[in-house]
Amino acid sequence: MSTEGYVKLEVAHGLATIVFFHPKGNSMPSAQLARLADAIREAGENEQARLILLKSDGEKAFCAGANFDELLAITNEEEGKTFFMGFAHVINAIRKAGKLVICRVQGKCVGGGVGIAAAADYTLATEQAEVKLSELAVGLGPFVVGPAVERKLGLSAFSQLTIDANHFRSAQWAKSNNLFADVFPSISELDVAVDQLVQTLLASNPEAMAELKKIFWEGTGHWDQLLQSRAETSGKLVLSEFSRAFLQQRK
Repeated sequence: MSTEGYVKLEVAHGLATIVFFHPKGNSMPSAQLARLADAIREAGENEQARLILLKSDGEKAFCAGANFDELLAITNEEEGKTFFMGFAHVINAIRKAGKLVICRVQGKCVGGGVGIAAAADYTLATEQAEVKLSELAVGLGPFVVGPAVERKLGLSAFSQLTIDANHFRSAQWAKSNNLFADVFPSISELDVAVDQLVQTLLASNPEAMAELKKIFWEGTGHWDQLLQSRAETSGKLVLSEFSRAFLQQRK
């Protein structure tokens, strides 16, 4: 496994597979988030791809959210907005892809990782894939990922995750609240289920799937502006005394 972060895109037999990795629990620095958003856009525009599969490497964490080192380095509101737009670009890229996005979640999801899992059109996970929105504990809130999470889970479950920011919820809780379509005991069993779903969808009518994608995302045409506004809010709050003190403690 590489000691550096990466994003890989491969298109073969109608499937665009996007894999990301970072050695710090698959936390995502800004540059890597930008590459991930670009890869999703590229897959969406590739005429050879009929379906997109999004996953991360490693076994313990699907995505640990934002990179704390970069959060601490933010010195003004514009830098803050730019940082938080990272996950906004990824979510909007999934939304606009024009093709169904299947997400494979093999481990824990935190913050932005929950946002990615929620933004995908269909997400399968292992029983080890606990979820947590930790932003309030940092002095922020899940403002950018909130629309995607609330859209998939509903306001009640979203508010539970948001308020109980220090504790993980189980994969079964995530399944019960519609974040995960199904969960499996092991990564190997997850991969079998993902492959079966992929093969079924690749044998389906791509035009029908594209039309379904439009229906699934009806009412979200304003998200470019909405997520930008949410990123501005987070960019201000990350400069607060509370957030600065928390991040210094975690340094």
